[in-house]
Amino acid sequence: MTQPTQNTDAGRSGGFLAEIKDAVTIRAALLVLGVLALQLAFIASYIGAFHHPKPSEIPIAVTAPLAQVAERSARQLAALPGKPLDPRTAKDEAAAVGLIENRDVDGALIIDPADRTDRLLVASGAGAALSQALEGVVGAAERAQGRTVRVIDVAPAYKGDSRGLSSFYLVIGWCVGGYLCAAILAISAGARPANSARAVIRLGALLVYAIAAGLLGAVIAGPVLDALPGSLMGLWGLGTLVVFAVGAITLAFQGLAGVVGIGLAILLVVVLGNPSAGGAYPYPLLPPFWSTIGPALPPGAGTYAARSITYFKGNDLAGPMLVLAGWAVLGSAVTLACAAFRRGRPGAAVGSGLPGPAGGSAG
Repeated sequence: MTQPTQNTDAGRSGGFLAEIKDAVTIRAALLVLGVLALQLAFIASYIGAFHHPKPSEIPIAVTAPLAQVAERSARQLAALPGKPLDPRTAKDEAAAVGLIENRDVDGALIIDPADRTDRLLVASGAGAALSQALEGVVGAAERAQGRTVRVIDVAPAYKGDSRGLSSFYLVIGWCVGGYLCAAILAISAGARPANSARAVIRLGALLVYAIAAGLLGAVIAGPVLDALPGSLMGLWGLGTLVVFAVGAITLAFQGLAGVVGIGLAILLVVVLGNPSAGGAYPYPLLPPFWSTIGPALPPGAGTYAARSITYFKGNDLAGPMLVLAGWAVLGSAVTLACAAFRRGRPGAAVGSGLPGPAGGSAG
């Protein structure tokens, strides 16, 4: 008589709960919890930065035919509730325009004591939201004095650059390419560099990629889509530095923390860097935390530099370019240091889970 067959797989597995314990390791659970934390941080960072834009100490120049009139108006603007403006006086209109072009101020109020209409100079190329905020604050202050204001855009956003956001999105695209390229270079053979030679090769490959990505991004934004009117060579150089800096940071994090380093790179560049970059809302409209960290992170430094190249003749580039160069050098140095001082057996990446020599696992 034929005996009924039993499910030997179920017998070996010890039941459904045992299958779960076998399939869901502690490491996998911790990684999933890390992803959840990263997701919640993403939501909190973006909503926290953008949910309530409020002007805060927007630098503005004030000038008038009489110095006393300019000084009095500057004091009145500085005393506005909530301190939305940070006014300073300028010698004359030409000096005020020079301050805008050099990115020392974001606008200028030209007072005409002989008329009841003053002129407000803005630069929408630095961000339409910022010029609109200036128009709203100064317009309200002028109306309170029984005066009106006429807005003049001295650095207007290009016809193909809606609200001055193309520079921001170009830089974000470069950042995404930088950390994705670095992640692929690293995880193709484990999460950490196997040795110094391989780390140098990865950095070299990243540099080649950065040069190509910088050029192609600048060509798409400029000649192809006609979105940005700035120097193609200037944007190419900026793009190369942005991509390499972000990629080097990603390689460094991977060298320090293995696969978790990819999440750390996303936390720094995407979760913290993107909303604080001054793209949708420039720094004077962001809450203090984001306006403080933004200029020190690659997306913010890159966005500011791209707008300077595009609309301000390359003025005030030194600061953001030094920030990007600093990240590139720091990321490269940490990547090489992690490779030089790594522990474990040769032939496999530390912490990668790949088998080591003679069938052993890499330790």
